Amino acid sequence: MTTFGTINYTRRHFLGTAAMIVGAAQLGLTGCAKAQSGAPFRLPVEGEMPSLGGATEWLNSEPLTPASLCGKVVLVDFWTYSCINSIRTLPYLRAWAERYKKEGLVVVGVQAPEFTFEKNIDNVRWAVKDRRLDYPIVIDNDHAIWNAFNNEYWPALYFVDAKGRIRHHQFGEGEYEQSEAILQQLLIEAGEGGIDRRLVAVEPRGIEVAADWNSLKSPETYVGYGQAENFSSPGGLRQDKSHIYTAPAHLSVNHCALSGDWTVGKQSAILNETNGRIVYRFHARDLHLVMGPATRGRAIRFRVSIDGQPPHAVHGVDADDQGSGTVIEQRLYQLIRQTEPIADRQFELEFLDPGAEVFVFTFG
Repeated sequence: MTTFGTINYTRRHFLGTAAMIVGAAQLGLTGCAKAQSGAPFRLPVEGEMPSLGGATEWLNSEPLTPASLCGKVVLVDFWTYSCINSIRTLPYLRAWAERYKKEGLVVVGVQAPEFTFEKNIDNVRWAVKDRRLDYPIVIDNDHAIWNAFNNEYWPALYFVDAKGRIRHHQFGEGEYEQSEAILQQLLIEAGEGGIDRRLVAVEPRGIEVAADWNSLKSPETYVGYGQAENFSSPGGLRQDKSHIYTAPAHLSVNHCALSGDWTVGKQSAILNETNGRIVYRFHARDLHLVMGPATRGRAIRFRVSIDGQPPHAVHGVDADDQGSGTVIEQRLYQLIRQTEPIADRQFELEFLDPGAEVFVFTFG
């Protein structure tokens, strides 16, 4: 487990349902049963909500302070815009922000970057618009708010009552019915007696659809040497220097390789010449790759194949049925969405132009 600075960058991918059920049990929460019955949760006071000071910038709002939020129920979401776990939580945050705004709920998204490109305010503005986020977004490029909350996870939700006290937290995806029921309870405690206890109806689409946890057997896999694992190109990674890599014809599951002229840095790998490839053998419904042009403003064409063939019906939203697509923004790209049965498959991405920068594979 590798830590850079105060942030543990391996913590966003392993927070599955089991971990969250354990957390709920420790708090005496039983999820849907209590949510449906209307019985109150036992919500201890976990501490005072820290200041949101130290922010780089605010989007969709003037700067918010504990004083300006007094009397409001606040849901603080730590996210970063290229993280698939954060992305899959957003449909619920949008729905809750809209549903309970009149009752006094304020959702605050804390954009705390993992990669350098996520510090770029233009990139974040694009992501906020693309994901249709209308609630306040605070840019935490220096991780001042992250550290004030002693946070370690993407996504992480902190539930704050109208007196400014943290009453619950949720690390990772899932437990959405329980989370909404807790919001309802905090609003009722704040004096909102007319809360409709029915839960919002959310139908995620595209990359926001929940992972197929039963078939998911591939872990988040970084390309940069800072956290690279299971790299199979002969000779291994060469740090911070141009090198011509080759890829074996067959990979073991959850192993990856490069082919072509690449420079591998701590966070990412940059393609120096045209027709470079990255290959990964995976077992999951969805395959995503966080990537972008190393130089902003460039458009880089790519072609996806799976087991040596065009993806056809199993292409992701960012490639067509022949596997063709273009890298323009620095973000997460969904390249494969399979249908059952899910099996080990060999994915290959060929770049038809130089200058692509790849960061991390994620799955769903």
